[in-house]
Amino acid sequence: MSVSAAFSTFIYEAPQHAAAWTQAAAALAAASALDKKTGELAYIAVLAATGNLSGLAFHVLSAKAHGASRQEVLSAVLVGLPAAGAVVIGAVPAALHAYDGQGQ
Repeated sequence: MSVSAAFSTFIYEAPQHAAAWTQAAAALAAASALDKKTGELAYIAVLAATGNLSGLAFHVLSAKAHGASRQEVLSAVLVGLPAAGAVVIGAVPAALHAYDGQGQ
């Protein structure tokens, strides 16, 4: 799995901030009661609902690596449709392309 170009630039240009971010993300994941697959699916839902597509492929591939099916990834993207509206529809192609191996 590779990170987005934006995240790569962040790591390169601001390594101390990136280290702090990584440490915080790891601590939050460790504190979560969710298993890895469920946590990734929830994160995919949040990314889709906020229109933040830059990290979507990374988290889709992580979810897939933890056993998520293509349909579970699609459902995670669309779970926010009633609350967030059509913004989640914009994440459908990116998520499915990543899952199918076209977004790598």
